[in-house]
Amino acid sequence: MVTQNVFLSLADLSITLGCAILLVAALHDIGTRTIPNWVPLCIAALGAVVRLHQHDLLTGFIVGGSIFLAAAFIWRRGWMGGGDVKLLGACALLVAPRHVYGFVTLVAFFGGGLALIYLLMARVVPAPRRPLPHTLFLRLLRAEQWRISHRSALPYGVAIVAGGVTTLLRG
Repeated sequence: MVTQNVFLSLADLSITLGCAILLVAALHDIGTRTIPNWVPLCIAALGAVVRLHQHDLLTGFIVGGSIFLAAAFIWRRGWMGGGDVKLLGACALLVAPRHVYGFVTLVAFFGGGLALIYLLMARVVPAPRRPLPHTLFLRLLRAEQWRISHRSALPYGVAIVAGGVTTLLRG
């Protein structure tokens, strides 16, 4: 009993590490509009550890696979990026199967909010006119100004991450 109170379980550690990796994915998606393949791979591996620990591995794979297939259909229609599809499926494995509906709902909610923010910013943020100093933050800001002014793709991985982290932290 004492060791359970002092040390995190493997599942808790996996969820904590998963949240940290998801935050890296969100930052990468904002900066480059891509999600590295290692991110969904790590999230899926951590999800398998958590599902095994909670004795619902088969259910987790079925639910995560279903979400992945639905997102792949959306990708085929050109409405979502491939990295987002992989991240969504991996997160659906990490999240407990009973919370996946809430997770997908939160992703849609955060995605709608993100789209609204970008639509409003397109009216307010001017296109970049002159080069900014070469610090990383200012280069990202200039790139984001260009993306907003050209109405380029949203970093939807941010919505997936927000939905995933919120669902994981709510337990």
